Amino acid sequence: MNSDDINDIKTYLSRIADALDGNIGGNAAPDKFESQSVYLWQSQNKIFEPIENTTIIELDNLIGIDYQIDILMGNTAQFANGYAANNALLWGARGTGKSAVVKAIHKHLTENENAPLILIEIHREDISDLEYVASVLKSYPSKRFILFCDDLSFDEGENSYKSLKSILEGGVVSRPDNIIFYATSNRRHLMPRQMIENERKVAIHPGEAVEEKVSLSDRFGLWLGFHSHDQDSYLKMIDTYCAKFKLTGKKKDIHAQALEWSRTRGNRSGRVAWQFIQDLAGRQKKSLEKKSLT
Repeated sequence: MNSDDINDIKTYLSRIADALDGNIGGNAAPDKFESQSVYLWQSQNKIFEPIENTTIIELDNLIGIDYQIDILMGNTAQFANGYAANNALLWGARGTGKSAVVKAIHKHLTENENAPLILIEIHREDISDLEYVASVLKSYPSKRFILFCDDLSFDEGENSYKSLKSILEGGVVSRPDNIIFYATSNRRHLMPRQMIENERKVAIHPGEAVEEKVSLSDRFGLWLGFHSHDQDSYLKMIDTYCAKFKLTGKKKDIHAQALEWSRTRGNRSGRVAWQFIQDLAGRQKKSLEKKSLT
């Protein structure tokens, strides 16, 4: 056991001691998860903050990712109904709808299927709180919780990945049955290649060290890749938004403008399409409902 492992154990034992003393966590969920279906974990105050106004795009406005939607919808519905389901890693290019899919599916299931689903977002820098958060949520067995971390990745020298590894598959605190973990990342393996290679150089057993790093993403039972859209899918998004928000103009001209907009951004993602629509609506002196494609 190395010094990092010892420090991790000391930190976790300290949290347990604080919780038993009532110093933290005693009022972590003041509303018992009854007032809202979306919460944000506030690490500094050790509370789940209810979020009233969320910016979520509707499922039918997410174009070109039907396969990803179908797979994640099925997995989430299984979990909501109390059946077996996998933790999920949504990886790929920025702005391709990764976090939008998670939020849209949660909204669909809670509003249309009356699913007892609570979405809790935990910031990437607070991942070390995962084991404590799980211990709190375990005491609400009638609720089903999606723990969601957007833009998850780890850099060289970080050890917080160990908390994630533990909660995904075994450890001091295993994942309770009423919790599932979803994450988005630009990195398929969550860690940069340089970090993995450095571990190989300094490890006594290089293969085992690298395997530990790579196996972090392997512990997600479900991997879904998101990639930049082709031109047809991108223009389909533009057409969908124009129809939804009643934006006017010749389709040929709007397509030309949209393609030029994408070239200045360097990709044809859902986020880029939405940014163009906001610009087009502004030029037509129209306002849009607040939605998000992050």
